[in-house]
Amino acid sequence: MSLSLPSTVAGRIGPYGGEMRFSISIPQLDSTGFDDAGFRAYLARAEELGYTGGWVLEQTVGAAPLLAPLELLAYSAACTRQLRLGVAVLVSSLHDPLQLASAVTAVDRLSHGRLDVGVAPGGGFRPFSAFGVEKTTFVRRFTEGLQLMKAAWSDEPRITFHGRFRHLDDLPIQPKPVQRPHPPLWFGARAPQALSRAVRLGDGFLGAGSSTTADFAKAVTTVRAELAAQNRDPATFPIGKRVYLMVDDNAERARERVLAGLRRIYGAMPGIDAVPVWGTPDDVSRGLREVIDAGAETLLLNPVGDDVAQDHEQMERLAAEVIPQLS
Repeated sequence: MSLSLPSTVAGRIGPYGGEMRFSISIPQLDSTGFDDAGFRAYLARAEELGYTGGWVLEQTVGAAPLLAPLELLAYSAACTRQLRLGVAVLVSSLHDPLQLASAVTAVDRLSHGRLDVGVAPGGGFRPFSAFGVEKTTFVRRFTEGLQLMKAAWSDEPRITFHGRFRHLDDLPIQPKPVQRPHPPLWFGARAPQALSRAVRLGDGFLGAGSSTTADFAKAVTTVRAELAAQNRDPATFPIGKRVYLMVDDNAERARERVLAGLRRIYGAMPGIDAVPVWGTPDDVSRGLREVIDAGAETLLLNPVGDDVAQDHEQMERLAAEVIPQLS
């Protein structure tokens, strides 16, 4: 029997007057081989349950066996019909802007306009030298690259662009994304200057899963102030947060499971133990309500199970036992 999210949840009014939206992470771990049947079943069930979107993350190089995000979203597009598909975030300073723009366009067209794109310049800890990027220039590369991608997505059939890092003269670029002027750009950011840039250049803000609820609340305060200062309508600039979590009837076991999952992704990253929500359904609903009260209008729920089957079980429990408590 199909279990749909209750209409009272789907229509819940968020803290700033907007409708609350619940998205789910798309399993990306490939430790023992890609479970294509389980993956397709997971996405089909996410649509049946009424989740708004399915999201992946990016780790271009690293220890975790995570499948590349845009390629996985292209596969996901063929497995779904209504689920929006998102990636948060692409560290676009590590990408060639034209190639990245082309890949984004492809996924947007393959999904018939269901793509959301998270972008960020990346922090100073990134292995920039591995990508031929000078650490001192990564923010400038990010902003210029974003300008070039927007030009590539524009209605202009031929592009001329002269920046510090790229020069194009009358270059033809086809095709264009389905969504106009381009797929929604969600910014990941933490520092005040970066949050100001997010409001200036982006279409929404998505708090990182690796940030605490308290840090997210501070960021939302800054974003709201910047929206006012830059004369942008808050109703057209959604705010969300990825939340790593684990539901278990045994709260201590839930904590052990969620921390094990985070270490698979982040290794021994300092402070990562402080970010997840875990415990019984009541515990998790309380933790998520705190994120909503901090300003989230979209919750990207991210179970961190060992495999697709465990994440599927978590998705079912979230829909049946946790989300109804948030209505």
